[in-house]
Amino acid sequence: MAKHAPVKYVLAGAGISALALVVLQSLLAQRLERAQIAQMGPEVAFNLKLGELALDRLPPEALARLSGLPLRVGPFPPVSGDGRLQRQARLLQQELCQRVRPCPPVLPAQSLAPGLWVELLSPLEPIWLFTPVGPAQRWPPDPLLLGLSLLTGSISASFLFLWREVQTPLQQLEQALGSVGRSGQQPALPERGARVVRSLTGRFNAMVERLASNDRERATMLAGIAHDLKSPLTRLRLRLADQRPAEADLDALERITSQFLLFAGGGDAEPPVQLPLDQWLAELTAPLEADQVQLDFIPLEARVQPVALGRAVGNLIENALSHGQAPLRLVLRPEAAEGFRIEVWDRGDGIPVEQWAQALMPFQRLDRARGGSGHCGLGLAIAARVAASHGGGLSRLQSEQGFAVVLRAHSLAAA
Repeated sequence: MAKHAPVKYVLAGAGISALALVVLQSLLAQRLERAQIAQMGPEVAFNLKLGELALDRLPPEALARLSGLPLRVGPFPPVSGDGRLQRQARLLQQELCQRVRPCPPVLPAQSLAPGLWVELLSPLEPIWLFTPVGPAQRWPPDPLLLGLSLLTGSISASFLFLWREVQTPLQQLEQALGSVGRSGQQPALPERGARVVRSLTGRFNAMVERLASNDRERATMLAGIAHDLKSPLTRLRLRLADQRPAEADLDALERITSQFLLFAGGGDAEPPVQLPLDQWLAELTAPLEADQVQLDFIPLEARVQPVALGRAVGNLIENALSHGQAPLRLVLRPEAAEGFRIEVWDRGDGIPVEQWAQALMPFQRLDRARGGSGHCGLGLAIAARVAASHGGGLSRLQSEQGFAVVLRAHSLAAA
């Protein structure tokens, strides 16, 4: 298909050139026609006055024979239905009305040679003067118009080529680059357009495939580590069921493996679901004690990945309970463009501004979080990834009420 692309645009340019030539030739013909009628006006007016003066002394036949004027006697001369002659008749009548009083009628003549009938002022019977007009010049076209039409076709074909073969593929590539890493595996783009654009698209597809391969390898590695750890942990739990300290350590290890699985899975393949976020968040916080959390919701609906978003909000709540001070305050508010935000407030000191970027990185734990049970530094990283997959992100708020982590997202139908 790429081999035939230049031929396609050459044909398009030829078609545009032909259309431009027809339009320009038509416009030129109209201008020449007006100029011809304007030039004919004084001559026809002179013949009319001369004929009207001579008719006072000579009959029409003698006048026609002596002067050579083509005259016709009778009220109904043969009239043509040609649109061009009708237009010329109107133009000639406008010219004569400026020179002759009263304004004479002008009719298109039906004859072998193109011409017009102009009525002379006669006291007895109508007498018509035949006025020939030049034929319209359609071919060969004017060289200047031919050059202009070829230039128009060439420029139009060039712009069409740049738009279809360069601009449009580059816009698609730009959109695809913006979505890399945000919405799961990016499908391969069709390699079309100019040769350089096809080469660039091919390199982009290869890059996306390498990224997807690295993600698969990472997910396989993390899932394998977590899977290999779960079986020994289960056996140790059965053997150490009577020793509570060991069981607490096992709970911490199990939480770490669960976080590994969540971070490895990512939730990108989960289908989005339209649901009422306020009711969904209320169910999510139902296991908490009444004195642990306060709900402040505005009812709204959104299309989200409920399992992934539930993991993210659960991590934020668990971090707030582990490192903040109860009671928590969970806030749900709508935002523009079908967006929403979920704020998890606690009464602790929170994360300092200078350490916020570090807290969002995977496997990073701040000093105040070290030594906690089962914390491996993935809670905020998982929440940030889920927020990014919903077209948003994580941010922090600090006020007199305490500290909050804000998860901003958009409905996936809008994103």
